[in-house]
Amino acid sequence: MKKFLKIGIPVLILILAVVFWWRYYFVFGEGVKAGNLNFVVKKGYVFKTWEGRLIQEGFKTPTPNQMQSNEFEFSIADDSIAQVLERHSGKFVELRYKEYLNAIPWRGHSNFVVTEILEVENSANHKTLPY
Repeated sequence: MKKFLKIGIPVLILILAVVFWWRYYFVFGEGVKAGNLNFVVKKGYVFKTWEGRLIQEGFKTPTPNQMQSNEFEFSIADDSIAQVLERHSGKFVELRYKEYLNAIPWRGHSNFVVTEILEVENSANHKTLPY
């Protein structure tokens, strides 16, 4: 029994650690989304995280004869990225993101985490601001 505990408990801990990493830290996908930045807000009860929404062009219709805007909700892990996006609300932006299998409270409420701002277009004079 003692030999089983000496081997079984470390193996169980290792398996649980791998499952936790897989569910919460494994990057399932990466990509770029572009659209009008609706909002960026810092919120949360215990963990204050940056959250945002991008309104993409076009419409998706999950049911016939209905229209719904195509929204991309995301979290932002880096404060400096969030502060830049905060100043560009309402503008056309292009963002690079990582997709995780599940969200964790200290990273944000979404499975999608923005990692980089690729482009911001000023709608007034259509100038592109590189980032």
